[in-house]
Amino acid sequence: MPDQALQRESGFALKAQLEFIGFCWKKVCFPGFLDKSIVFKSYSRISFMHSTRKFVFSALFLTLTLGPLKAQIEAPKASESIVFIGNGLGERMIDHPYLEVRLLHRFPEQHLVLRNLCRPGDTPGFRPHPSRKSQWAFPGAEKFHPQHGVHAGEGSHPTPDEWLTTLKADTLVAFFGYNESFDGAAGLENFKGELTAFIAHTAAQNYNGKGAPRLILVSPIAYEDLSKTRALPNGKLENENLQLYTQAMAEVAAANQTFFVDLFTPTSRIYPTLAKPLTRNGFLPTDEGYKALSKILIEKIYGPGESKSSAPADAVMAAMKDRNWFWFNDYRMLNGVHVDGRRYKPFGPDNYPAEHKKMREMVVNRDQALWAMIEGKPFDLIAADAATTVLPPVQTNFNPGGDGSVPEYKYGKDAEACLTTPEGYKVEQFASEKEFPNLAN
Repeated sequence: MPDQALQRESGFALKAQLEFIGFCWKKVCFPGFLDKSIVFKSYSRISFMHSTRKFVFSALFLTLTLGPLKAQIEAPKASESIVFIGNGLGERMIDHPYLEVRLLHRFPEQHLVLRNLCRPGDTPGFRPHPSRKSQWAFPGAEKFHPQHGVHAGEGSHPTPDEWLTTLKADTLVAFFGYNESFDGAAGLENFKGELTAFIAHTAAQNYNGKGAPRLILVSPIAYEDLSKTRALPNGKLENENLQLYTQAMAEVAAANQTFFVDLFTPTSRIYPTLAKPLTRNGFLPTDEGYKALSKILIEKIYGPGESKSSAPADAVMAAMKDRNWFWFNDYRMLNGVHVDGRRYKPFGPDNYPAEHKKMREMVVNRDQALWAMIEGKPFDLIAADAATTVLPPVQTNFNPGGDGSVPEYKYGKDAEACLTTPEGYKVEQFASEKEFPNLAN
């Protein structure tokens, strides 16, 4: 079982780091304990090379910072806005929201505001969007991706910082490292520079009006070897690169005093112990995979803890997926080229602002429904939705006469009688907006 494997992994890492602390203590207290030039590889797979006591303090600091001995961050505050950003690992949590459900169960009285801004392919600095003129997350990010200099985006889709300001983000959970790992060892220093610049930019922001957000960096998971049953790589090369990039994230996080969660190490050790795969194709978690990851994440961030709500998990999960559907259709509204892209005018201003407003009101309603469910309180979602913004009627732009008159629309037999068909053909109506109102345009 995943939970049992996690317990073994945690125990192994704890034992290894206790041994390493003892090792370092001897080196600090007894300088002659080791030769001046050493190479040491810790159980957490982080290699260090140095020649003085500075090595010992650095290695000890990294070990204490990155492993189970590090104190978890404090519990979220009331109404805290926690926003997921980053790559596809985080994006698919919209469909598999186990982490969000665990957060609500663990902290039921805090009324957490949880939002997901992840998009597949996003990096710390490179976040393209076709309806945005700039594809960069912060000034200067372009120097880390000179190969992506050409961008023909056009529109008014909010920038990453604008979204985070709208959401009044208090805490960012940032999933990075997987896309970047395809650059291999050659791209490592560039990635570290990009991540460092992102951390510095984030520390200078004030999304919630109260100060800089709390930042949590999350590494990629390991690549799962499914090559025995699927036509897929065995993951050896992929994991070599993923390990390099996880280590790079750890080093950058430690250097910048940023909280870091290593998902690579526990997943790489869990995979061989499981009867069923935790990924669909080596790198995309299954539903059970996301369930297992949610436990790892919440315990690494906030420490072990039990649910404080008796609300049925299945009901909360269904309500969370419903909330996420409405949120996704705000942040990623379909047909975006008309919503805020190059085809926004002339008709977009008549339709989409009101739809965005209503969608966000319905998202907030579902937040409140979730909080009530978690606390065992009633909430009338139907009544709440009925009180949201009334959408204005959509005026037709079909004006064949040029005089502004409304054309006559015929139905059924009347419409069929107006049509002329070639010999051997006929027209039969089988559905219209009278029988199926949702077909109305």
